[in-house]
Amino acid sequence: MAAVVSMLLAIFSMAFFTVQAQDFSPAPAPTSDGISIDQGIAYVLMLVALVLTYLIHPMDASSYKLF
Repeated sequence: MAAVVSMLLAIFSMAFFTVQAQDFSPAPAPTSDGISIDQGIAYVLMLVALVLTYLIHPMDASSYKLF
């Protein structure tokens, strides 16, 4: 009985160490994430808003004859 228990203990200990011995390589870093794409879209929208503001603003200010 002791021989069977020691044999099972030896088999399980070898299996336990082989399971822990697996070494996986790390995953590669993503080339582009969604944050950079969202930031690019935000910059384009801000530029469009700025251009539209400066195109519309002279039409409003022209009736006041400030300069």
